Amino acid sequence: MDISVLLVEDDEHIRQALGLAMADEGFAVTDAVSGEQALELLAGAEPDVVLLDLVLPGVDGLEVCRTLRARGDLPIIIVTARTDAADVIAGLEAGADDYVTKPLVASVLAARIRALLRRTGRQEVVRLGELEVQPQTGAVLRAGAEVHLTRTEFRLLVELASAEGRVVSREQLLQRVWGYDYFGDTRLLDVHIRRLRRKVEPDPDEPKLILTVRGSGYRTGP
Repeated sequence: MDISVLLVEDDEHIRQALGLAMADEGFAVTDAVSGEQALELLAGAEPDVVLLDLVLPGVDGLEVCRTLRARGDLPIIIVTARTDAADVIAGLEAGADDYVTKPLVASVLAARIRALLRRTGRQEVVRLGELEVQPQTGAVLRAGAEVHLTRTEFRLLVELASAEGRVVSREQLLQRVWGYDYFGDTRLLDVHIRRLRRKVEPDPDEPKLILTVRGSGYRTGP
């Protein structure tokens, strides 16, 4: 079954070219030319993933991203011409799972989408402090109450918890969670760690569950 993609892009030439290229890669593509149209479409049938341009007329990409993330865990990849670190981080902080910059190569984008949508291979329950992580159901519980994570945040937590206190390098996490080499760009990981801590740590400023190992990576606490 084809992976369904909502492409939100106001530039007609980019929208048409990327839509055709993604269709050739086996994706079922629906497009939207504005943030308002995207939100209207998403109020009905939900795609497997959203490719979202940051610069849009009317409601911009950041606001669309925040709105979608408030609704649930729909995978979002930001597609933008911007390469400035502040713009990338703003998009990730708004809730995006990944980002790519124009010009795009359809085969590379297709690989990123498939990596984003794949499930974790671990099946047994993992415990981390008061958290119970259930890979089979994709749920995280604290004292019986569900902690709502995005799919990417969940996979990141599973990778860290499964290491059982051993250090997992930044490179290993990028490869295992996002599925490809970021060539030293760890902004994606750093923002997701911050987002994850805000949801699972009693005090995100004094983390006890997800610890930074300076110069190496991350590990879980006792």
